[in-house]
Amino acid sequence: MFTGIVTDIGEIVSLTPTAQGQLHRLRIACRYDRATIADGASIACNGVCLTVVASGVAGGKDSAQGTWFDVDAAAETLSMTTAKHWAIGTKLNLERALKIGDELGGHIVAGHADGIATIVRRDDLPDMARFELRTTRDLARFIASKGSITLDGVSLTVNTVEDIAFSVLIIPHTLHVTTLSGWRAGTEVNIEVDLMARYAARLTEMK
Repeated sequence: MFTGIVTDIGEIVSLTPTAQGQLHRLRIACRYDRATIADGASIACNGVCLTVVASGVAGGKDSAQGTWFDVDAAAETLSMTTAKHWAIGTKLNLERALKIGDELGGHIVAGHADGIATIVRRDDLPDMARFELRTTRDLARFIASKGSITLDGVSLTVNTVEDIAFSVLIIPHTLHVTTLSGWRAGTEVNIEVDLMARYAARLTEMK
């Protein structure tokens, strides 16, 4: 589980398609301490929970070049998320899995992206940015004004909702410490709807 509070920005430094292109082995450079990354650990990459299969330090254990870790993006991830567009040089919002006792600074995030939302408009405001996005009707029914949403791994509060469109307002700190500053009209982002909204909808359906 995660909270949608990004703790680093990683960069894909190698990408190797395997299993006839149905699996991508990704090597991601980051600033995490190598000693804290265990094989099998979960790291959310742009909101997609991926499992570490290897890790190390670029240039060797005594190098100052930085940490890397390898993950595999499987066929479902490649079909349902923006991982299909990832390439060498792609920057990713990273978050380590929650530990017992960690502060829940955002909201409860599973790291299981539900699909893709597309930026349709960006308005730059003094020190802030407002984005309007559209998603599928199936996902839009879980999105409510003032509710929580996860976009590219970032916990955000929904500003407005109109049919399948919704907007979010991004504060300066978030623009500075995530990849959201690079969003433009046409950008596709991973979306995870609020788990509580899903449960509420299911309970309503079962009445």
